[in-house]
Amino acid sequence: MRVLLLFTLVIIIFLLVSCNSKEPKRVETTTPVYDLAKTARFATYNVAMFRDRPGQLKRDLSSGRDTQIQNVAAVIQSVRPDVLVLCEFDYDPDGQLLDLFEENYLAKGQHGEKAIRYPYRVAFPSNTGVLSPADLDGDGKVKLPNDAYGYGQYEGQYAFAIISKYPIDDENLLSYQNQLWSEIPAAKVPLKETGKPYYDQKAWDIFRISSKNHVAIPVRMPAGKIIHAVIAHPTPPVFDGPEDKNGLRNYDEIRLLKDIINDKPYLKTDQGKRGGLHDGASFVVMGDLNADPIDGDSAPGAIRQLLDDPKINQTVSNGNLIPKSKGGKIYNRRKEDKGDPAFDTAFFGARIDYVLPSQNLTATESGVFWPAEGEPLYDIVKNKKASDHLLVWVTVGL
Repeated sequence: MRVLLLFTLVIIIFLLVSCNSKEPKRVETTTPVYDLAKTARFATYNVAMFRDRPGQLKRDLSSGRDTQIQNVAAVIQSVRPDVLVLCEFDYDPDGQLLDLFEENYLAKGQHGEKAIRYPYRVAFPSNTGVLSPADLDGDGKVKLPNDAYGYGQYEGQYAFAIISKYPIDDENLLSYQNQLWSEIPAAKVPLKETGKPYYDQKAWDIFRISSKNHVAIPVRMPAGKIIHAVIAHPTPPVFDGPEDKNGLRNYDEIRLLKDIINDKPYLKTDQGKRGGLHDGASFVVMGDLNADPIDGDSAPGAIRQLLDDPKINQTVSNGNLIPKSKGGKIYNRRKEDKGDPAFDTAFFGARIDYVLPSQNLTATESGVFWPAEGEPLYDIVKNKKASDHLLVWVTVGL
């Protein structure tokens, strides 16, 4: 009897030990590990990675030793966004420049930061440096850079791109590179001091509103959620005369963003579709929009038409989660500025770079990466050593 009891006890102990084994168990699932993520960080960064001549950026990226690009990479590695828009990143159609940036800079730790990987990358074509058939500047000649659809010494200068930790659905891309300015209802037509249109009819009939491009591209986030990255880099509202042609174009480029998120029927995509995002879509508007809500040279109300749109998360656009920094607060106060320099996103004293989630996304954190003295990476950001802009980020719940 004792032997039987002892044998039974041994069997029970064996079963208990087996059930609590430390050995890994195989779990049959089709859900990727990243589906466990509860938040995602979206960011935009004007990286000033344009060059004066075509091919020059490729050489700098191939070397792996360009100081400015190393500084840009260190900032990205410090903030570690999940989805990042790169403004002023020269375009190449095969995406090789993004690959070189990834392999030679981001995948290698810079200034003590940890390497980072972005397996999904898309470069977008740009109107910059694409010569139009019309004499846009009225000098009697049709030549670059002033007669391009967007100012540029060569095609793709000052373009933008997106890199992401999550899959980018480029098959469902909406782009508006060819949308005409004249097709925008109540367009802001530049006028001469005489009251006549600044552009002649030939120029106005072919003038594209986007100085670079306007795109809406789905990103497949954890747990199957789709968030559309809506991206643009409107022209600076300067370098013109009393006709304010660049200021008015900037206004209507921002209007185009507003109309994309509101699915206006006049819109024509380069893919042959009409309209913009469907009602209820989640999105994040990102880019260097070249318009400050208070200071600067933009046309009155230019950025307000987007910031005040009810489809935009108001805590980020106008509330307590407006991205800010200690560095801007300390170093960027100018006598003529009325806005809070903590909100500045560029060294020249303006809030012009934006990450604006849709109202159906919950924002949890935000910031402008502008370190104060004594904070990490202060030395590589100060005095425009990385860029004349700062990285702006917002974290949203998934």
